[in-house]
Formats: sequence, structure tokens, C-alpha cells
Amino acid sequence: MLRIVSGRNVSAVINYGLLLLLAVSCILPLVYVLALSLSSSSAASAGLIKLWPVDFTLKAYDFILAKPAFSRSIVVSLERVALGTAINMLLTLVTAYPLSKEARSFKSRTWYAWFFVFTILFNGGLIPWYMTIQMTGINDTIWALVLPGAVPVFNVILLLNFYRKLPKELEESAFIDGASHWRTLLAIYVPLSLPAMATVALFTIVHHWNSWFDGLILMNRQEHYPLSTYIQTIMTQINLTTLNEQQMKELADVSDRTAKAAQFFLAMLPILLVYPFLQKYFITGIVMGSVKE
Repeated sequence: MLRIVSGRNVSAVINYGLLLLLAVSCILPLVYVLALSLSSSSAASAGLIKLWPVDFTLKAYDFILAKPAFSRSIVVSLERVALGTAINMLLTLVTAYPLSKEARSFKSRTWYAWFFVFTILFNGGLIPWYMTIQMTGINDTIWALVLPGAVPVFNVILLLNFYRKLPKELEESAFIDGASHWRTLLAIYVPLSLPAMATVALFTIVHHWNSWFDGLILMNRQEHYPLSTYIQTIMTQINLTTLNEQQMKELADVSDRTAKAAQFFLAMLPILLVYPFLQKYFITGIVMGSVKE
């Protein structure tokens, strides 16, 4: 008995040690970026920063926040997240609900389900995708960033599997009381599926906030770039031609590395702030939504 308990303790220590090592490996890059953004230009150029700021200063953040292009890109990203999340969640809900029914209740359910799965396995390619968006006339608008991916099929599958695990008696009772499908969805399914919905919302928010490629090819003007696209365009160098005289003076105290680090950290900050509020639902939503009965 003692050997079994001892073996379990050793296994637990090894597992926790590996998880701690994995967590540290994920956190250290964030700590380094933060330390770099809070360090002086000379310290960054000399490579003196490790995990703690050297010659602490906020000049990099003052320089970045004073740039109109950076502020505009944040507004575009916030608008994209708000519109994209609302559209994605609405369409995911109304798509997952009928697909969660059994074949005897919804005869075409299997055909529609495979239709959506097919879009995960195969797609038309980048050029047809771009031409389709261009022909709709929404290029260089916020709608080009939110409408092409309005129905995230992976999220639909996650949510419909969660719905299928809910007791059928609840739905039957609602129908006996005269509730419609809309009333059943909003009054029963939505409140009971908060873990899955929180997980889907987190996936959607992260996708819209981090996506940069679609903004690069669908936006014709830089002032319409979302934050991730804007940061991607300045990764190689800072465009000195866009800086005014005051910013040129500030650039003497701000290196290219500290400026980029400040932008990277500000871009990560919203997701870091949102995740703790949704984390308690995340594991439950993933596990229950990924199991098919």
C-alpha cells in the first residue's frame, strides 16, 4: 500500500513539474517583451535586458501611443472584435441548434452536417476567396474582415455536441408548454450552455484580435488596418517618413526594439485581461463540447 501511495506521489510530482516547466516556458517570453519595452534605448541596443527592465522608462509607450496610426489600428481591431464576435456567436447559435437534433426530428440534419464538415476539409483556395470578397464590393471596409468567416464551423461542431448532451426532457417540457424553437433556444439551451458559449466566444475574440493576413490583403489603405496587421507591417523597420519632428526627437530616446516590444505587449494585453474571466468555463466547454454521444 505504501509503495502504491509513494508511486502516485512521485507521478504527481513529475506531472506538476512538467506542467510548471511548460507554464514558465510560456510566461518567460511575455516577461522578456515587457522588460524590453520598459528599458532604455541604450540598454536594449547593448543587449543588457534579461527578465528585468534596465534603466526603467516609459518613453517607448509614450512614443507608440502618440502615433495616430497605432491608435487607429486599435479602434479598427475593437470594432472588428465587437462586430465579428456578435455575428459569429449569433450564427453559431442558430446553426448549432438545429444540427444538434436527431435525424427523426430533422430529416436533413445529416446532409447539412456533412455540408459544414466538408468546408473544413476542402476550400476553394486563396484566389477564389479573394475574388468572391472583391465582387461583393466590401473590400477596404470592416465587413471584409467579419463577414467571410461569419460561420466558424469548428465552433458550430463544438456547440452542437454540447447541445446534444443536454437532457431531452427539458426541450420536450418546453414544447408541451407551448414554447417555440426560438423560445426553447433562448430560455433553455443558451443559459445551460454558458461553458461552451464562453469557450466559443474566447476562440472568436482571439481569432479576430490576432488575425492579420486578411487585413493585409483586403484593406487598401493603412488607416483601415487592424492592430495585428499594422504591427506585422512595422516588424521589419519603422517608417521614418511618417514621423513628425517631435516624434523624430523622441525616437532618439526610443530604439526600434523597445518600440516594437511596447506595441507587441499592448497588442497582447486585451487578450490577457479577457482570458481570466472566461478561463473557468474553458476546460468544461472544451471537454463537454468535444465528446459525441
